[in-house]
Amino acid sequence: MSQVVNAGFPLLTATAAVPAAGAVLTAAVPAARRTAAKWLALLVSLVTLVLAAVVFVRFEPGGDRYQLVESHAWIKDFGVRYELGVDGIGVALIALTALLIPFIVLAGWHDADPLETSSKRWRPTQGFFALILMVEAMVILSFEATDVFLFYILFEAMLIPMYFLIGGFGDRAHSGTDENAAAQRSYAAVKFLLYNLVGGLIMLAAVIGLYVVAGDFSLTEIAAARANGSLEMATSTERWLFLGFFFAFAVKAPLWPLHTWLPNAMGEATAPVAVLITAVVDKVGTFAMLRFCLGLFPEASKWATPAIVALALVSIVYGALLAVGQRDIKRLVAYASISHFGFIIMGIFAMTSQGQSGATLYMVNHGISTAALMLVAGFLISRRGSRLIADYGGVQKVAPVLAGTFLIGGLATLSLPGLAPFVSEFLVLVGTFSRYPVAGIVATTGIVLAALYVLVLYQRTMTGPVKEEVRGLPDLRVRELAVVAPLIAVLIFLGVFPKPLTDVVNPAVQHTMSDVQQKDPSPEVEAAK
Repeated sequence: MSQVVNAGFPLLTATAAVPAAGAVLTAAVPAARRTAAKWLALLVSLVTLVLAAVVFVRFEPGGDRYQLVESHAWIKDFGVRYELGVDGIGVALIALTALLIPFIVLAGWHDADPLETSSKRWRPTQGFFALILMVEAMVILSFEATDVFLFYILFEAMLIPMYFLIGGFGDRAHSGTDENAAAQRSYAAVKFLLYNLVGGLIMLAAVIGLYVVAGDFSLTEIAAARANGSLEMATSTERWLFLGFFFAFAVKAPLWPLHTWLPNAMGEATAPVAVLITAVVDKVGTFAMLRFCLGLFPEASKWATPAIVALALVSIVYGALLAVGQRDIKRLVAYASISHFGFIIMGIFAMTSQGQSGATLYMVNHGISTAALMLVAGFLISRRGSRLIADYGGVQKVAPVLAGTFLIGGLATLSLPGLAPFVSEFLVLVGTFSRYPVAGIVATTGIVLAALYVLVLYQRTMTGPVKEEVRGLPDLRVRELAVVAPLIAVLIFLGVFPKPLTDVVNPAVQHTMSDVQQKDPSPEVEAAK
């Protein structure tokens, strides 16, 4: 398969290089200039957003599968190349990442300021924002990589800054002593790292196996070899390689039963870092299922589909049930995300165009809705100093704007019609039902449970008598409104007009459907009597 290499400005490299360079510069800002480091990080994230917008505009949905391609020799002896290219799915997720990072920076404006308590710990502000920018660079580059080995390096490398963000900059609203809080942060960070490292090591074995079989790491070259018949992979070999890749992606996603690291990580991290985990980093796992599992191993993907759909259903129902029973606001959002990732994975492996389009839209819409809900929850928690639902009540009477934005974020989480997640969840269910009707019916349980945990959360925290401890809570400030208002505007816009995203995503989904040689089931129409 021939591909046109972009000989002009390396736009894809620049989109990742800007936050990477910004991370280095932010870390180098003198210790006394914390505010300058914050503004620098915000400026870099905005420049990256502009570059991502240029990528989105320059991408032609009806053009080549991979566009803006860059390809250079890297490790010649092993055929490893620095090879980048974006399809519609990658473009949508790059846009999501670049959109969220400025709000994450703004929301975490004071999260790494030095503590003025007895702990006497100095929290390196520069390091906090530098790590966020470094994660952004690696995630964007992973959405662009079309060389399997390059993707693997990025897939593993992003764990390092995330480990320090979770373990070094934990949530200050923690009951107990500083020592207990530090121990729980450390536990959450190590658990996150170990789970993902094990998945990555298994994937490394599969990457080496792929190279032995295919003799190449390039997605485009492997696809060309399959097309012309020069690459034949034994069925058993393809299935083992698929399992190696899928296991790593299922840990990252996270899919039941490999999900247990997520509630710990999100609970102990600051709210902006929790958003970075579930709205940005975890999307690499579901994206890779589409690009690598289905693209490289089509027969094995179809073979594993029934089992994966069953695991996705467990994730949907299990995550929602545990969200209903949570007493911790942040852990509730974490379990809700596990349920939502179940919808995404089910849509991917439904093997229908509606399901996969819905899954891709769900990645974007879940990122925005979770960011809105979690960041407002973070603002609330920082005021009261507690993550426990029972410590709140009557907040809407003392902080109506905060309560209103919290409600909209919650309604988006339960996929209310008119808000962005509804479109994606509807497409996933339609696409699943057309091929697996029983799975589609069972999955609707997640919708009912979502309404339960979101509305009960709102009722217990925002309505009722005003608790004495929340009576003096201030409403959202200008900086906080600047974080939340644009996210809500995007949720409403994509809820009533998703066409800009669907136009970009649908052609890429058709390519993926072609990879696995699947067509949408024909509707069954009963003959008239």
